[in-house]
Amino acid sequence: MPQPQGVELDAVRGRRAALKEQYLRKRGDRPATPTRGVHHVAFIAKDVEETIRFWQETLGFPLVELVENRDYAGSSHFLFDIGHHNLLGFFDFPGHDHPEFHETIGGLQHLALSVSAEQFAAARAKLDAAGIEYLGPDRGVDDSLYIRDPNGLGIEFYREELGLFDGEPLLDD
Repeated sequence: MPQPQGVELDAVRGRRAALKEQYLRKRGDRPATPTRGVHHVAFIAKDVEETIRFWQETLGFPLVELVENRDYAGSSHFLFDIGHHNLLGFFDFPGHDHPEFHETIGGLQHLALSVSAEQFAAARAKLDAAGIEYLGPDRGVDDSLYIRDPNGLGIEFYREELGLFDGEPLLDD
């Protein structure tokens, strides 16, 4: 996608600086968040078995539930353990047309998963062994590997502690 340049880039950067100044509160000055955290995020799967094989067999995330969707007869709702008591869910909708993935407003750009240095190396080795293409250290982003699952879902393996971004703590303890 084309990136802004020149005057347009300066305007975008100026707008971001103004938003940061207006809305970003310093750690310790922020109110408590109103929830306990993410229970699960749910995405749409084109194929249940292909999605299970990819997430569990290829990436190593255990499937922890597979039930009928309570809101749509015949649809499956299935969940994977992605660590730290967080779940990743999928639904399928038999009979629905599923267009190819594309980035759009309201769509997911990617899901960043925190990994240790050892987990990062293991993920990279698994991807290499499976012949799965990724973007990552080769483009100057040393701590990230980016892939897409069979549904087009963007996944980042991010070698960073939870609550940190580029080594900087974002959250109060």
